[in-house]
Amino acid sequence: MKPPPASNFARIMNPTFINRRTFLNQATVGIGSTALSSMLGGNAMANPQAWPANLPPHAKLSGNPKAKRVIFLCMAGGPSHLETFDYKPKLKEMDGKPMPESITKGQPIAQLQGKQLKCFAPQLEFKKWGKSGQFFSTAFPKIGEIADDMCIIRSMTTEQINHDPAHTYMNTGTQISGRPSMGSWVLYGLGAETNNLPGFVVLTSVGGGQNQPIASRQWHSGFLPSKYQGVHFHSKGDPVLYLSNPNGVTNKDQRAVIDSVNQLNRIGNLSYRDPEISTKISQYEMAFRMQASVPDLMDVSNEPKHILDMYGAKPGDGSFASNCLLARRLAERGVRFIHLYHRGWDHHGGVKNNVQKTANLVDQGSAALVQDLKQRGMLEDTLVVWGGEFGRTPMAQGNGRDHHIKGFSIWMAGGGIKGGISYGNTDDFGYNAEENIVHVRDFHATMLHQMGIQSQFFTHKHQGLDFRLTGVDDEAHVIKDIIS
Repeated sequence: MKPPPASNFARIMNPTFINRRTFLNQATVGIGSTALSSMLGGNAMANPQAWPANLPPHAKLSGNPKAKRVIFLCMAGGPSHLETFDYKPKLKEMDGKPMPESITKGQPIAQLQGKQLKCFAPQLEFKKWGKSGQFFSTAFPKIGEIADDMCIIRSMTTEQINHDPAHTYMNTGTQISGRPSMGSWVLYGLGAETNNLPGFVVLTSVGGGQNQPIASRQWHSGFLPSKYQGVHFHSKGDPVLYLSNPNGVTNKDQRAVIDSVNQLNRIGNLSYRDPEISTKISQYEMAFRMQASVPDLMDVSNEPKHILDMYGAKPGDGSFASNCLLARRLAERGVRFIHLYHRGWDHHGGVKNNVQKTANLVDQGSAALVQDLKQRGMLEDTLVVWGGEFGRTPMAQGNGRDHHIKGFSIWMAGGGIKGGISYGNTDDFGYNAEENIVHVRDFHATMLHQMGIQSQFFTHKHQGLDFRLTGVDDEAHVIKDIIS
């Protein structure tokens, strides 16, 4: 029997063997990454404007990045656009009358399917806000103060009509579970500007309505390396589990354990070349550093009283307002993507009182976050997004509204987005987006564009396909009319 070639024989007999070509390739990447990291202050992706055109290989720059970070204020449960940002006088005129069958026939409806469909008038008053005269609900007097900083998009559409798949679609660009979230994609593309905190952090709060559950896979990294997944910080109690050393264990002891474990992991990595081993090494180091950085983050005792009052924040209460303050502190410390969920917008009944109640819980914090970022000179490179997974029907469900995907509203501020404007419209009933329609993937493409990434080139190969946040085919469009 003819023996295998020497190179193959050496590889079989020694799992740590690598041939010359592999060595040179890996060594070159390592040297190049180290040099680039040094040039950019220790993070090879920390400054998008300094990237060479061919680095990193999975992203290409748009040429003019405006935003360094994203703060997504997710109104989980689907806020009614008809009581918040999309006033419809025709719907008020038709209150109690049958919805025109020409609009609803054959259309996806959640719980109202097969039932008599009657028009349900807007339940709250609307008014003009700011010098720009933005027209939206009186439920948001504090957000009214930032009307001139906001771009309201009234023509959003999505493809999933139930909560969990709709969140999955908003977060990942597909209804298929297991794909990377947008926060993971952004962190994968740009890295973080901090070594002491995760680059993607999630905070949650509840109140005002039915508290729809949010699965942790909504901030998962999917098929991207797990170091890019979001880290959920608890709003009450210890923000991160097992953050403190056990009784009798000193920092020196903890350091020794981590060094020993990482040494074993590095030996294993030489044999298996598994990127997840590298992730484990970096995450052990991150966890050790977080023992100092997270308590400092959560300690807001150095925040002036007027800042706490501006947010309406009571440290440690787990409220949306307190989470907004923490979001600003995370942004200051270099976190790339900050996702705040407020679970309280699922109003199948009592929409008038419940929208007002939930709005009261998020109005002040949302406005204060934008105002605070602006006064610190951070709004210009921070993209703030406010919105839910879908809207609500113009048809009544008792005295509430059902899920709706054909037209709803979100707003954006900062990060190179024009302020004081509205974009797109729904029809006279608030049913179908009909002017300047914005699909969820168009929103994703625009967000990436503002961060300096062209979505069509932003890929990760998985199971033979070049996946994108905006889909394999990438038919998404950047919303150029809202960019300053």
